[in-house]
Amino acid sequence: MNTTAASAVQSIDWLAIAPPTLTAVVGLVVLVADLFLAERHKPLLGWVSIAGLAVAGLSLLPLRGGDKATFCLVSDGDVCSYVADDFTVAIQLLVLGGALLTALLSLHTVAEQKLPAGEYWFLLLSSAAGAALLPASRDLATLVIALEVASLPAFALVGLRRDDRRSSEAALKFFLSSVAATAVTLLGVSFVYATTGSMHVARVADGLTHVDPRLETLAQTGVALTLIGFAFKTAAVPFHFWVPDTYVGAPLPIAAYLSVIGKAVGFTGLIVVTVRAFPSYADVWGPATAVLAALTMTVGNVAALRQRPDHARSAVRLLAWSSVGQAGYLLVPIAAAGYADSAADAEHAIGATVAYALMYAAVNLGAFAVVALVAHAATRPGASTGLRLTDHRSLYATRPLAALALGFFLLCLAGLPPGVIGLFAKVAVFSAVVDAGLGWLAVVMAVNVVIALYYYLQWTAALFRAPAPAEAPATATPAPGSGQPAASTSDAAADSGAPSGPGPEAGALAVRTAAPAGERARATDATTDGARPRVPASLTATVALTTVIGVALSGAPQLVLHFASGTLF
Repeated sequence: MNTTAASAVQSIDWLAIAPPTLTAVVGLVVLVADLFLAERHKPLLGWVSIAGLAVAGLSLLPLRGGDKATFCLVSDGDVCSYVADDFTVAIQLLVLGGALLTALLSLHTVAEQKLPAGEYWFLLLSSAAGAALLPASRDLATLVIALEVASLPAFALVGLRRDDRRSSEAALKFFLSSVAATAVTLLGVSFVYATTGSMHVARVADGLTHVDPRLETLAQTGVALTLIGFAFKTAAVPFHFWVPDTYVGAPLPIAAYLSVIGKAVGFTGLIVVTVRAFPSYADVWGPATAVLAALTMTVGNVAALRQRPDHARSAVRLLAWSSVGQAGYLLVPIAAAGYADSAADAEHAIGATVAYALMYAAVNLGAFAVVALVAHAATRPGASTGLRLTDHRSLYATRPLAALALGFFLLCLAGLPPGVIGLFAKVAVFSAVVDAGLGWLAVVMAVNVVIALYYYLQWTAALFRAPAPAEAPATATPAPGSGQPAASTSDAAADSGAPSGPGPEAGALAVRTAAPAGERARATDATTDGARPRVPASLTATVALTTVIGVALSGAPQLVLHFASGTLF
């Protein structure tokens, strides 16, 4: 009895657990402070959240270059539930940095859309704390708990606009798909535990190498179900159906958060269970992940290619489908790890996923920030105007710096200069899959890169397109008896997905998309009593920060590719 009690005693290294702990503590502080702050002082909660995320990010500095482990069994010091190695630090940097940029992007959204400040910041910090805990988790129980702590607040964030039907629908779809994924994951984990008798990743990996023949089927089923559960979280095809509607219905900063941090959570869990817990079943998860990668990148890019520029929120939908395609690229090195000849080779392949994820996080958040900037500067804030691809036409004529930034982000995602970091990250992924001997997957990826080039370059070209001549103003007359411009009817039709047929609505849309940028700017000024809409400083700062990070990485791509050449675990 004493021996059992002693084995349950676990050491605690407070420095190692500082990043997720500080984030969670700041979240609690914000929630309590919200009870006592007057309404006019609620914006302070956002700045407290940003400061807390910055401090949590700085707490990563002492963790560089040394592996720290805590919550270890006294009976076996090598078996721990929390490990802060290079892999953990890299993912926590991505999570906390992405959450910080999301918080900065959210400052104006919370005020403009009158979202409940205390709940918003508490939920965001709670989700970030769970996402920061997940890469350090080295037992299946902690892994699932961290996954749910990251996911559950995200459901509420998506549906926080209670008076918006689209937001509620998006939250419901996200919730149902995630609950299904969690149920499947828990069932798989329970089968693995029944087979190996342990929840710790190291012992699971050892236990699966000599499974009782009578339990072989149970073990295979457990591995398969666990992988399916994480495939939901990564938005891999065919488990991706919730992504477009969720991104469109969520507040724009939360859509950006899900596209980066949500994916980081899913891929981190997938890496831990495949490479660390199930290496002996690489012949099962390797081919399965390769097929998932091929399907995901193909479906995502083809769907993005088919987006109609004049449909409401088409810019967000394109970024949503693009994120599905990018998820396919992120899956490729994980598939390559399943074909590696040694554990070291598998970990090198995983480094390519981490390198690509770091690049993708910076530039995708930047793209969402520019879309938010354009939407804020639109004629009717809060409407779908500003979220169409057509609303970005001739952006360079009115906001040249924003156009240059968005063009740079899109070229990074496409892998073209001057987005050098995007090119190098794709080369790292290609290298991993070629080294693994997966020639067919490399060909599929190459074809998808070409497909993605089309819609990325099409959007980029629209930013710098010369303003088209104005049509006759008579076609833009209000619809009879509506009391609103005909364009608003088109907004509603596009919002519902109905095709835009000929008539006054289509004419108004044609005029708005064809009018010179200068005239659209003057129209905006007219609706605001001659004052051009002022872009919030937080939006400008987010665009500037992501641009600086992207340019710095493109200038020194070895900073990211370092992760693709070293051993992170």
